[in-house]
Amino acid sequence: MQLSVLCNLFGKSMELDDLLSYLHSLGVTAVEVGAGGYPGKNQCDPALLLSDERKLEAFQETFAKNEMSICALACHGNPVHPNKSEAERYHNDFVNAVLLAEKLGVKTVVAFSGCPGDSESSKLPNWVTCSWPPEYGEILKYQWSVLVPYWKKTASFALEHGVERIAFEMHPGFCVYNPETLLRLREQTGMSNIGANFDPSHLIWQGIDPALAIRNLAGKIYHFHAKDTVIDTYNRAANGVLSTAHYGNEAARPWIFRTVGYGSDDKLWKDMMSALQMTGYNGPISIEHEDSLMTVKEGLEKAVAFMKDVMIFEPKPGSISWA
Repeated sequence: MQLSVLCNLFGKSMELDDLLSYLHSLGVTAVEVGAGGYPGKNQCDPALLLSDERKLEAFQETFAKNEMSICALACHGNPVHPNKSEAERYHNDFVNAVLLAEKLGVKTVVAFSGCPGDSESSKLPNWVTCSWPPEYGEILKYQWSVLVPYWKKTASFALEHGVERIAFEMHPGFCVYNPETLLRLREQTGMSNIGANFDPSHLIWQGIDPALAIRNLAGKIYHFHAKDTVIDTYNRAANGVLSTAHYGNEAARPWIFRTVGYGSDDKLWKDMMSALQMTGYNGPISIEHEDSLMTVKEGLEKAVAFMKDVMIFEPKPGSISWA
């Protein structure tokens, strides 16, 4: 396993060279670079780099200088958005991220599945959380009739350009939000380069056991986000886990995102790392900071120290000496 950071966390406040130097000083050896969609393009604008060979070379040299590799490009968006101009913007971002990944020799692009509306005349996405009344089932049928052909075609394009892994972050609000929906999209498209970006923070608040989910997704986890969630026992008991309270209104929410170790204890994180090792995952563990109670610097540095302690850095032994 390799310790990584999703490096858009500092936004525009730090130049790429300074950011990579700082991360290297913490012992980070790889980064996941925002390349469009929601993560933005502060450190990496694929359209610009693809159109200017000198800027692309300078970009690559910055990583080499800081002894840092790029483990993935992050391009989370909604390319099946019912607003056609929005869908086109997210689609173009993803296409450019794929083409840049090809140039850089990066094999993984992290993304969202997206979520359509409820019909062809919709203006906004419509995330369905239940199958009854029956019209919700009809919405789901429509959405998957949009989702499957889009990703079958787009994943084929990605594969043609050397992207062997599209790692979908399983996130509520999008059609792929748990292991079941991830496997459904993979099966219905028939595309083996569709897999999971396993972010346990989104699963914990849904009530999913992340270590068990890792075992159920064996061989289909293409990326991993190190981010935690804490459950507020009182608010969950009073109103359940569904909440539209703003993320900044922490006291009113049944759960909030936390720096690793501040939501779940190290036993759960060690169980997850062991499950990854058991199922053959040896890719990046990419820290994503979305803790509203800590500054980015403090949250990141605590996360790096925590993950160094729980991660398994050496490959699984080839033989067992005592057996």
